[in-house]
Amino acid sequence: MSLPVLVVLVVFGIALSVAAVHFTGGTTTATLAGADQALARFAEDFPDERPGVVWLTADNRTAFLELGPQRCGIVQSIGDCFLTRIVTPHDILAVTTEGTAVSVRLNDFTWKGGNFVFADEAGALAVAAALQGHERIRKAA
Repeated sequence: MSLPVLVVLVVFGIALSVAAVHFTGGTTTATLAGADQALARFAEDFPDERPGVVWLTADNRTAFLELGPQRCGIVQSIGDCFLTRIVTPHDILAVTTEGTAVSVRLNDFTWKGGNFVFADEAGALAVAAALQGHERIRKAA
């Protein structure tokens, strides 16, 4: 078999694989339908927790859940599924806000945090205040 034919077969095979993944939903991004879905998804992994307020980002890919003065729950879209975690004072390195955006840096090699945009400034400020409260507690400890 000649080299050009082999190259065409390899390129066609890769294109076919990518198309199959795309058309079967492999490239979809999960979004939360609302606070109830965020609470239900969080409860799957942490059934003993009783979250309070839920703050959704504008793109509905992340939810922050109030768990009390020293903990915050997070439901984060990763590809077509959701991952959950509980953030403690030890996890938070920095929280900054700018308008409706909140930037969170975490002390965790598996997830470093991210930038989150909320529908309004009140939501951003509420999440930042909750996370900054965690940061103050860690500094005092």
